Amino acid sequence: MKVEEKGHTVIIKDTQGDVAAFLAKVTAGYTTFKEKNLILDLTSDNDISLDTVLTFLSLSNKHRKAKKSFVLVANDVDFNELPEEMVVVPTLLEANDIIEMEEIERDLGF
Repeated sequence: MKVEEKGHTVIIKDTQGDVAAFLAKVTAGYTTFKEKNLILDLTSDNDISLDTVLTFLSLSNKHRKAKKSFVLVANDVDFNELPEEMVVVPTLLEANDIIEMEEIERDLGF
């Protein structure tokens, strides 16, 4: 797991290729990241399925409820099958763009 902090955002990259272990580590260390926007980078995992992405749903809902952005970065996912409340994008650049847009929306009171 590689953690990189940029301003109001924390990017956590899975370096092991084991999504279940990655989710457990992120959940265990959640109090460290709860005040920041989160980008979880799963691009090193080649076997990402809809079920795999959905394992992050409760963490995503918890983080978004606290008025912080939560974005997953995954390559081989059918984005049309994902639930609306999850934000999943194919690149880190798009993840950062989503966070910037959501920050602007929060600043404007949306």
